Amino acid sequence: QVQLVESGGGSVQAGGSLRLSCAASGDTSRDYYMGWFRQAPGKAREGVVAIDGVGGGKFYVDSAKGRFTISRDNAKNTLYLQMNNVNPEDTAMYYCAAGLSGVWYRMREYDYRYWGQGAQVTVSS
Repeated sequence: QVQLVESGGGSVQAGGSLRLSCAASGDTSRDYYMGWFRQAPGKAREGVVAIDGVGGGKFYVDSAKGRFTISRDNAKNTLYLQMNNVNPEDTAMYYCAAGLSGVWYRMREYDYRYWGQGAQVTVSS
């Protein structure tokens, strides 16, 4: 079992930056792959970025490429999402998720067993 807690959400103006963190606790001894998903009002939740269990492989959806960076510090059991040059379309609830036995870069929700409670990101124009 792994518990995930996001932090760092908030309001930012378009063109600005924000960094989300996801602290993991519980059984952190295993090499979970992790990802960030988001859900905008009235829309389905979507995968944004993912990282493999040791941090060597990363996946970005097209809208995140060149603007978002995912990283992890396994010593601190923390996942990060650096968001740069944000725009209003990035406004959403952002969720941290982790899994062990799926295909991490497909970013399908059912491949991720553990989920955080979410952090709201609001981008104003």
